Amino acid sequence: MSLLRTLPILLLTLTLGACSSLHQRETLELGGDAQAWKTHRQQVEPITRWELQGKLGVRAPSESGSGTLFWLQRDDYYDIRLSGPLGRGATRVQGDKNQTTLEVAGRQPVSAESAEALLEQQIGWRLPVEHLLWWVRGLPAPDAASRLQLDTHSRLARLSQSGWTVEYSRYQQVGEVELPQRLQISGHDLLLTLVVTDWKPRLPE
Repeated sequence: MSLLRTLPILLLTLTLGACSSLHQRETLELGGDAQAWKTHRQQVEPITRWELQGKLGVRAPSESGSGTLFWLQRDDYYDIRLSGPLGRGATRVQGDKNQTTLEVAGRQPVSAESAEALLEQQIGWRLPVEHLLWWVRGLPAPDAASRLQLDTHSRLARLSQSGWTVEYSRYQQVGEVELPQRLQISGHDLLLTLVVTDWKPRLPE
């Protein structure tokens, strides 16, 4: 078989192999190796329980500032606490897929079924909370289409999803997995910068 006839078959085989390493809603735009990305994703996806601490900076049209962040995740349940100037003294968001409660210092707690609607109504931040649970681990949320750019180690470098852009500039080794250490989330007139100072994932047994 001639080279000219063999080359298209080879390219098709490589393309199909790369596509099989991606979720159906993922589109790989640049960099990395699709198979290595699949391996990395499979290592991180099972981590559904963690504690992390870090610093969070927010830039919005009406305000900007920074504060400290504590995030406890236990499967569907989350407890996120902000303190410092950003948290207006102290802000706590806790809940699960059925209900979210927001507590702001000096106010009565407010609950709602939608975390996104609650935060936008009470604080003015339009945040995709369900997506954040994936983005903080360096993964695209599986329920929406995403465009991926990978770094030289086949980890997420840039993610575009649901009108948001997430850029990962630094990772850290935590046990046998690599997790984001610094990321920026931008969209809907909001810019978040998260620097994780302490990752404590609970790895599946």
